[in-house]
Amino acid sequence: MTRSTVRDAKAPFRRPTNISLDSAMIEDARELGINISRACEEGLAKQISEERGRRWKEENREATAEWNAHIAEHGLPLERFRQF
Repeated sequence: MTRSTVRDAKAPFRRPTNISLDSAMIEDARELGINISRACEEGLAKQISEERGRRWKEENREATAEWNAHIAEHGLPLERFRQF
């Protein structure tokens, strides 16, 4: 039986990357047993998510304002069915 060379499609591909970090932070992380690559990855993922959210809000600001104005003038479309 041969081992499959096909990667799991759900598994992320990690590429080695060089970054510059504060040397004191690196020392502290190592002393505390923190996986620096994972910590950087988690921080970057958070930043990406926040920036995407910020951009979405900016791109949709006008539509959101129009919808809010419509609701203020006409009420919620299905308000009569609300049970609270």
